[in-house]
Amino acid sequence: PYLVKLAAYPDVRVDPPLAAGEREKNLETLQFIAKETRRRGLDFQLGLWTHAYQWTASPHADHQILGLTPETHAAYCRAALEEILKVCPEITGLTLRIHGESGIPEGSYPFWETLFEAIRDAGRPIEIDMHAKGLNQTMIDIGHKTGMRLTAGAKFWAEHLGLGYHQADIRATEYPRENVTGTFAVSNGARNFTRYGYGDFYQQGSEIEVLYRAWPGTQRHLLWADLALASGYGHAAHFCGAAGMELCEPLTFKGREGSGHRDGRNAYANRQLASSTLDAEKFELTYLIWGRSLYNPDSAPQAYKRSLRRTYGSAAEHIEVALASSSRILPLVTTAWLPSASNHSLWPELYTPISILPTKEKPLYSDSPAPHNVGAISPLDPQIFLSIDDYARALLSRSAVAHYHPLEVAQWIDELVSQSSSALATAQKSVAGRTASPAFRRAEEDILILNGLGGYYAGLFRAALCYSLFQSTGNKKIAAEGIKYYRKALESWKTMATRASSVYTADISYGSRPERHGHWADRIPMIEKDVFALEQYFAAADIHETSADLESLLTPRPRPEFSATHSPATFFRPGASLELDLQVASPVDEARLWYRHVNHGERWSSITMQRKGSSFQAAIPSAYTQSPFPLQYYFEIRNSQGAAYHPPLNRTLSNQPYFAVHRREP
Repeated sequence: PYLVKLAAYPDVRVDPPLAAGEREKNLETLQFIAKETRRRGLDFQLGLWTHAYQWTASPHADHQILGLTPETHAAYCRAALEEILKVCPEITGLTLRIHGESGIPEGSYPFWETLFEAIRDAGRPIEIDMHAKGLNQTMIDIGHKTGMRLTAGAKFWAEHLGLGYHQADIRATEYPRENVTGTFAVSNGARNFTRYGYGDFYQQGSEIEVLYRAWPGTQRHLLWADLALASGYGHAAHFCGAAGMELCEPLTFKGREGSGHRDGRNAYANRQLASSTLDAEKFELTYLIWGRSLYNPDSAPQAYKRSLRRTYGSAAEHIEVALASSSRILPLVTTAWLPSASNHSLWPELYTPISILPTKEKPLYSDSPAPHNVGAISPLDPQIFLSIDDYARALLSRSAVAHYHPLEVAQWIDELVSQSSSALATAQKSVAGRTASPAFRRAEEDILILNGLGGYYAGLFRAALCYSLFQSTGNKKIAAEGIKYYRKALESWKTMATRASSVYTADISYGSRPERHGHWADRIPMIEKDVFALEQYFAAADIHETSADLESLLTPRPRPEFSATHSPATFFRPGASLELDLQVASPVDEARLWYRHVNHGERWSSITMQRKGSSFQAAIPSAYTQSPFPLQYYFEIRNSQGAAYHPPLNRTLSNQPYFAVHRREP
């Protein structure tokens, strides 16, 4: 009713009424968008987020929808959609929530059957893109009755930005659940594993394409430009034959929920950094990288390098290195340590901190594991990365872990900050003696903020590990190291935030909740409070000397570099075992094969491989390959020096750390 008035439903209206002509203007705007999209050779996908007319959890809603009943609801929605598709002939697709956030209780299949009749009868192809959350075969079958192309819109790395591959596994909080009732009975129950990632949509016979969507939860405001990681995303976009990937571009949620400012959208306090009234201009490089890499991940870098030279002149080569390194920091943090999958709560770029100590209050990030402190937080990919608390237990038991662990992640962050800072310093020298361009200054300031964040997260992870180790050892040296690391993290944040105060406004606004607006300077008292709390805790704790070797605990041996090769399987035949061979040239004591169907609803299995001369061999059992899913697998290698995975993550953290293989019918 915000767009069309239907003669067959004269009583359906918005209350209080829209201003005279507002509905007509809304429709004209939609038609304009649709026409301009087609004129530019693009597809126009209309998002229909909700079909609700009764607001059950919106006490401050501006309007209500009157004139509908449960008996007329579905038929009205069908008729209204028919009208919109008729008056906007440029619409080529619809993106639909089909879970409880659509306003329709999950399992209400007759509603969807009725609504989809409007798509079936549109008289032209209309792609149906259904959000993957809660999507099941019943809904897919309803979609097939329209005769239209179907895609499952899956969130890539939850609502954030991770490394350049699909998470090998989901967090425990996303595992399937039983006996769930209510509006979200499906998406919070047996289909809970479809909230993020590819779910089980690669199953042969489901007849739906997977279309990934990268959300801007991790980094939405600062300049991002990493060609290697974007290329990794481009390859991941077609994982196992997926249809591709859509990107929620930077600033997507700026001014969200009425949080915009009267003086405009420009968040720069220093207006000399913006060449106009918009702060979106700095993202030209970001758009170029994502556009080319998602279209062709192996495209030559010449166009990007030309753009760098046009924008940064003699500093281009060094700015490229600095940006790539700093842009890699937060996706690494998100992958290895994720307090919340929701971008509605967590914003690592302007992080609202939680305590290293267990919380006794309502947790800020409710989907994090109890006791909701830093050390308990799960990686977004717990199959490949290890949590801080789990790593502390492994250290104390002297267990070598193949998982990438928090100290390793902290070291990677240190290296990225160092590489970025060095390249930026060289770039600054190249423009010394003359006024730097606004484009250079924008990149410079954002790189410095990202590097400051890197210093904070690296120190935070080390401090939290010290706390976790102290819980088991009571070692006063570990306590002292924890405070030292936490204070270093605080100083990195304070230095960054102080400089950023002269760059960005005091309220960088992306939503109504405190954790989605404000400034880095606002978070300083929160971090200081937790540093003090940790100091007080250690001061009051039962501290004693132990035999724990502090140096070996906090400075682990370098991970062994195994010389291993494997020729990936090109296909497997259902019902036949899949023989796999790992060639090794360096000393290896043990090798293990990990495997799973490409299905986030399942967990991984593993078997010990058998040595045969210079190789290790194992087979994925025939009973397991008798499946409608592709397979994925990787290897764990061990010797007396430690453990590692094959394939390992590459230097740019942009590759897929496992192999995927398709089925071929006999």
